[in-house]
Amino acid sequence: MIVCSCNVFSDGEVRNCLNPGPDCPRTPAQVYRSLGCGAQCGRCATTIRSIMDRTLAQKHACSEDCGGNCPLTQQANMNEPPARQRWQRRSLGWR
Repeated sequence: MIVCSCNVFSDGEVRNCLNPGPDCPRTPAQVYRSLGCGAQCGRCATTIRSIMDRTLAQKHACSEDCGGNCPLTQQANMNEPPARQRWQRRSLGWR
């Protein structure tokens, strides 16, 4: 599926650039750079972020050492809206 129509890259290309380690992109801007482009209109940034969160959570196998200090868990929690905002979105039919 095409994620970014401005730069024409797919969800598969985003997933392929996400290899856990020190060079792994941590922001949509870093994903753009690793794919050799930059943000144009920016509408795909939220989609890239959700692909990043899902993919890194699957690729990263937490060990007992991670616990609550796991950087991926902290990253995912930072992207989660506060409870009240989640409730408002559901009440208004937003997702």
